[in-house]
Amino acid sequence: MHRLGFPAHKRMLRKSEFDAAYARGWRLGNGFFGVTAISNDKKGARLGMAVAVRTAGNAVERNRIRRIVRESFRLHQEALPSVDLVVSARPKARAVAGTELHASLVGLWKKVIERCASSPSC
Repeated sequence: MHRLGFPAHKRMLRKSEFDAAYARGWRLGNGFFGVTAISNDKKGARLGMAVAVRTAGNAVERNRIRRIVRESFRLHQEALPSVDLVVSARPKARAVAGTELHASLVGLWKKVIERCASSPSC
């Protein structure tokens, strides 16, 4: 078994990458998160996060949400197809326990996998 890390090549960092996902990607979500996804030519899924001050509040809350998203992605990255994922927090995510947020993300990862399995262009 190999180590499940979160190296730099698994992250979306450039504004142009986020803009491309928002412009041409497909969207899904739930009460806590919105996900914008677009297929990529990399060797696996990449994660970008958009956790705004207005949505999540102070730095402590924003960073808590980011940590939960990163950890969930890290644990499920092997099952995800080659897509760029931009995860946006919604206001309800601020006041919810971490276990509930993690369960919410697992559901979204499953939706991404199902969508890509049924659609060749993903």
